[in-house]
Formats: sequence, structure tokens, C-alpha cells
Amino acid sequence: MPKMKTKSGAKKRLKVLGNGGVKRSYAFKRHILTKKTTKTKRQLRGTTMVDASNMPSVRAMLPYA
Repeated sequence: MPKMKTKSGAKKRLKVLGNGGVKRSYAFKRHILTKKTTKTKRQLRGTTMVDASNMPSVRAMLPYA
């Protein structure tokens, strides 16, 4: 059987941790920032974990991670 390909976009955006979790950054912080409040932009900083309901699709995108 041929090897499965890793999705390039997922490879750039997600990081698999040692405990099996997947780290991601927040969405909605790239453009049109003038109409967003300072509080909203501050809360979108940093990273968070991928939710358990999304993990099957993330595992499919990153088969060897």
C-alpha cells in the first residue's frame, strides 16, 4: 500500500504534543481588526487545544503525527 499524505495546511497550522493532544491558534485575528474590540483581540492571542469532537478529522489530516 502507498503511504498516506499529510495535509500541508494542517502541517503548518497544528502541532501534536507529547501527550497526544493537538495545539492550535485562534481564528479571526488576521484582518479586519479595526472593528474588533481590544478585548476580543487580546483574548485571541496565544494557543489552545483542538476539541475532542474535531480530533478524528485532525488525525485523518495528520496520519503520522
